[in-house]
Amino acid sequence: MPSTESYQLLLAAAAACEDKKAEDIRILALDPSESGLTDYFLICNGTNDRQNVAITDEIELRLKRDFGTYPNSVEGRRQGEWILMDYVDFIVHVFSAEKRAHYGLERMRKSATTISVAELSAELKNLIASTRSRTAKPEATKVAAKKAVVKKVAAKKIPAKKAMAKKALAKKAVAKKIATAKK
Repeated sequence: MPSTESYQLLLAAAAACEDKKAEDIRILALDPSESGLTDYFLICNGTNDRQNVAITDEIELRLKRDFGTYPNSVEGRRQGEWILMDYVDFIVHVFSAEKRAHYGLERMRKSATTISVAELSAELKNLIASTRSRTAKPEATKVAAKKAVVKKVAAKKIPAKKAMAKKALAKKAVAKKIATAKK
């Protein structure tokens, strides 16, 4: 199961595609039994080669700026007809319209399911909520442990003012020793 960071990266990449006016953006969730390569394909196309390069530049810039993540490899940037960016958990394919129709990655991956950005965002929210509910329980036990320590200290009836006064006297004594040693 992909991590929350993988979902966040994929959503940020899809948002970058939308911002650069990419067309027909699709996210394919690949079947794990058939693809040990990656979990998702993000596929889109631009209207020309320069727009394709601009889309990939925006994806790379946004993921680097927001998450400190770089692609493992980028292929086809010079030609611009089909640019592939490998982020391990997902692979971005930015096509020209002709190349996308010719290669038809969606047809090749028949077992893959198409996920919308809204569905992926909802899945991320559910994952975060379940993670928070699991981590909230240990926090409650930590609070209970702190309360128990406070009760033990209170049971010993050691006044806090006396302890603070002792610390202050100790600091003064150390300061006096240092002052006399300097003379």
